[in-house]
Amino acid sequence: MRRPDRPPGGIGRIVFLCVAMLAASAVNAQDALSDAQSLLTQKRYAEALERLAPQESASAQDATYQYVLGRAALGAGDAERARVALERSIELDADNANAHLALGRAYHALGQHANAVNQFEIAMHFENLPPDLITQSQIYDDAAREALDEGRRTSTFGYAATGIGRYRVNSTRGTNTFGGGDRRETFYNLRVGGGLSHALSNGTSLDGTLDYRHREYDAGSRDDRDLRWSFAASHGVNDSRFSGGIRGRVSYRGNGDYRNDVAGFFDYTHNMDVESQLTAGLSVQRRRYPEGPLRDRSRTTTTGSVGWSHSFNDGAANFGITGHAGRNTATSRPDGDSDVFGATANLDWTFSDTLDAFVFVWWERDDFSADDVRFHPDERDEAATFSRKDNLYEGGAGLVWAFTDGWSLRPELLYIRDQSNVVALNYSSTEVWLNVRADF
Repeated sequence: MRRPDRPPGGIGRIVFLCVAMLAASAVNAQDALSDAQSLLTQKRYAEALERLAPQESASAQDATYQYVLGRAALGAGDAERARVALERSIELDADNANAHLALGRAYHALGQHANAVNQFEIAMHFENLPPDLITQSQIYDDAAREALDEGRRTSTFGYAATGIGRYRVNSTRGTNTFGGGDRRETFYNLRVGGGLSHALSNGTSLDGTLDYRHREYDAGSRDDRDLRWSFAASHGVNDSRFSGGIRGRVSYRGNGDYRNDVAGFFDYTHNMDVESQLTAGLSVQRRRYPEGPLRDRSRTTTTGSVGWSHSFNDGAANFGITGHAGRNTATSRPDGDSDVFGATANLDWTFSDTLDAFVFVWWERDDFSADDVRFHPDERDEAATFSRKDNLYEGGAGLVWAFTDGWSLRPELLYIRDQSNVVALNYSSTEVWLNVRADF
């Protein structure tokens, strides 16, 4: 007669009980996760957090659990707890685009705007953003909120800005020789635009922007208008983003002269860690003057760039530097083709969630290929034959004060200096302006 089955005794019983407990714990964790995900869709964040809490220590290796925990903590107003959970989720699964968006939102809530932008830009990317971290972080945060909390596949932003400024031509060898160094004018700014990001699948998006700028000088000497646009497809993978597309610009330069720019580009962004980001890019641009005296300046520019940025001050400040090099070809300029290389450095510091300051410097060297007969660099009445060489410099600084939701006051300064061994091409100007901007 066969004896009935019974649980094994001794060590076997202990193993049996441990396996049963682990199975029950896994079931409980899965049930908790499923319940919490349902609560998130209903925006019942505190309840979701409470449902997940008992399984937190046992689910330290579960990327999905850590993501849902971070989302629940973020919705419940605990940004620090959200940061810890979401950083862990990305460590376990860096391909989750929504985790990058959620972590960016956590950093934004903590005032770590530089770190926030780094995370947002793995999942989406907008061009033509202002240079300050506060506005960039806020635009991305609003778009991420639409994607995560409202379930929108298409996130958008818009803005309008207007203001007044002063333009001055500075004295150079060119103005000292040929005149024009006494120009002073008041101008008025207008800028409107926006963008969108449409998610196709996890980590893949279509991004586009449109930006119109108008500057009117009160003396009537210039009337500058600029329409800039971009369209790109991007994909995020392993803390990186690959993006490719086209960007363009239609400019009215005054006196009936227009300039058209169209470029194909490829960009790569990689978060080396929470604080450091590496970028690289390649573009081929055609600049065309359809008609008029500037038509000979039409050219094709091929440029490559590599950049690095690092946040500090607990993510509230950022320093970046980028180097670029390329060549201008297919031109009818008497100076011929040219090799170009240069660098950009920028520093941004957020003093609070409403006050930001930034500075930047830019330099480019242009070495032209053709010799030509010109005025002697040192003697106006003498001629010499030589190839043109330019050093172009720009430096700027600005403050941003967000005085109420969606509104900011923005004083800025821009200094331009063009140095050339061709006397007439030496130029310098200083511009200051004050804009009011509305974001929506």
